[in-house]
Amino acid sequence: MPVKVSVIVPVYNPGPHIEDCISSLRRQSLPPDEYEVVFVDDGSTDGTPARLDRLAAEDPRMRVIHQENSGWPGKPRNVGIDAARGEFVMFVDHDDYLGDEALERMYAYGVAHGADVVVGKMAGRNRGVPVELFRRNHPRATVENAPLIDSLTPHKMVRREFLDRIGLRFPEGRRRLEDHVFVIEAYLRADNVSVLSDYVCYYHVGRDDASNAGFRRFDPAGYFGNLREALDVVERYTEPGPVRDRLFRRWLRVEMVERLRARRLLGLPDDYRRELFARIHEVVVERFGPGVAAGLQPTQQVVAALAAAGRYDDVVAFAEWEASVAPTAVPTDVEWRDGSLRVGFTAEYASAREPMTFPADAGRTPLTDPPKDVEAAVAWVGAQTTALFGRATADLLLRERAGGAQYFQPVELIRETIPVGDGGRVRLVLRATATVDPAALPHDGVWDAVVRMKLGGWTKECRLGPAPRAARPEPYARVTGGRVVLPYWTEPHGNLSLDAAVQGGRIGLGRVRRSDVTVSGARLRARLPLHAPDGARVGLRFTSSGRTLHAPGTLTGAPEGPGSLLEATLPSGLPRGIWRIALAPDPDAAEPRYAGLPFALRAGGGRVLVVPVPRPGTVRGLVRGLVRGARRVLGAVRAKVAPVTGGRR
Repeated sequence: MPVKVSVIVPVYNPGPHIEDCISSLRRQSLPPDEYEVVFVDDGSTDGTPARLDRLAAEDPRMRVIHQENSGWPGKPRNVGIDAARGEFVMFVDHDDYLGDEALERMYAYGVAHGADVVVGKMAGRNRGVPVELFRRNHPRATVENAPLIDSLTPHKMVRREFLDRIGLRFPEGRRRLEDHVFVIEAYLRADNVSVLSDYVCYYHVGRDDASNAGFRRFDPAGYFGNLREALDVVERYTEPGPVRDRLFRRWLRVEMVERLRARRLLGLPDDYRRELFARIHEVVVERFGPGVAAGLQPTQQVVAALAAAGRYDDVVAFAEWEASVAPTAVPTDVEWRDGSLRVGFTAEYASAREPMTFPADAGRTPLTDPPKDVEAAVAWVGAQTTALFGRATADLLLRERAGGAQYFQPVELIRETIPVGDGGRVRLVLRATATVDPAALPHDGVWDAVVRMKLGGWTKECRLGPAPRAARPEPYARVTGGRVVLPYWTEPHGNLSLDAAVQGGRIGLGRVRRSDVTVSGARLRARLPLHAPDGARVGLRFTSSGRTLHAPGTLTGAPEGPGSLLEATLPSGLPRGIWRIALAPDPDAAEPRYAGLPFALRAGGGRVLVVPVPRPGTVRGLVRGLVRGARRVLGAVRAKVAPVTGGRR
């Protein structure tokens, strides 16, 4: 069978961090004879070489190439390309790992659309990844119709014949941004690029010790020298004009302006940030025309203009003002409706923890010259924010807490201006309602609600919350797709999260009252604080004195108010005893997961009564309490007698 995909992993002293990568490569759903993994050990000095040799000896899919240290991943990746036997090559860093179906899905998607480059959805663990690029699938993406430029890391699947045909390889040696040079040329010369966004293919991991190469502080002179090489590639394969300006804007925005903003700049030592500023100033003046910065957001335009003018002190002062700006998102409503979770919220920006205000009436004015001072810069940003308010957006994303995968939820949005006092100022508030389909969550686990807001010159994210404790809605859990999904508020911060496949007491069934339960003959009916589609099948387990019986049940909408009505026929001839009851929302699962109900049934004498659940060890605990009390009384008596008896000794 021909090899479909060769995975290339450059390796240097990863230690135990490589184990997640290895495990994910061995778990791939692509048949074992259709992919290979080529580890290129770049002169590791830890135990990695021996670890990889053992791996290759036991797994025929794994190959290892050892070489002297080259200083950076470019050469190991090139060695891997030359050794690869696959139709496609997939680049993976040793710190990271793949989704279990990544190779199979990316290969099939690339073949289906004739792609030379396939970009799989990424999730970040302790590090940022592109968001807008993965809002939807792009079967035929270009740098003009999709934000491909947001993803310049090498973690792509690329057709091997394409690389050989155009002679594309990574720059080698100790250098930065070798992936930018490689990826931007691949984008610009590919017949087609396909973006797969409906499955997380690549997990990009930031180590807790910040030892990934991309996190180390860099030498500004060398870094921006390497950056110029990526700009050279753009100039080689594009004509002057809007497309080139749009591509250049990515490097101006991400690699320059964002490094000079707010806490990211203020957290650096003064001597280092002065050198950083000087190198950025050189590139901005040397390579970027006016059309590049003009497409930035207002705050970014200010920083770019001040950098071009060489005004370091004003850049620092503007960063100090921006550092006080933060998004706020307050939930207003959380409820189940028609099988979906409706989440209402408001979002706006705050400065120094107070709602930001803006001019009530303002028109768009281009920034033709750098602002004369920081006060003028702040005023211009405020006016542009009001003028652009019609474009402001607020999205709700659900972000998997364990793996970092995130998914946009459909949102309805209203933009509202709220007057403040008599000074002609307003608050700019976004009122949104998101619709969450719990059945669409791809994994069990905890999902945090994150609001991503674009307003004026900022694109920022924050958790949804906190909601004032007295005003927090307390929605029930919902049965969907054989699992229970519970919206809840985190402690102590009060942010909204969803627990998919919640188990045990957290489902909330403990809120059932005895008055909600009736037994008529062999028929059990109970109103539960649990939403479910009408006719949802559940399983019931009855236990008493080591005996276990089972019965099916159904959930239907409660006749009044929220929740569901449980109906079930009791097991035939329920023997005498007290029977505890537990409910499984997924009765067809291989190992159903049960949650206990807060009532029990007492059977005997031809009758079945609803009773409280007996607490384990209740009688034993009572006896122990009486014994402890008696001992305390005796101890007190002895303490009083001790001085008398002690005098006789």
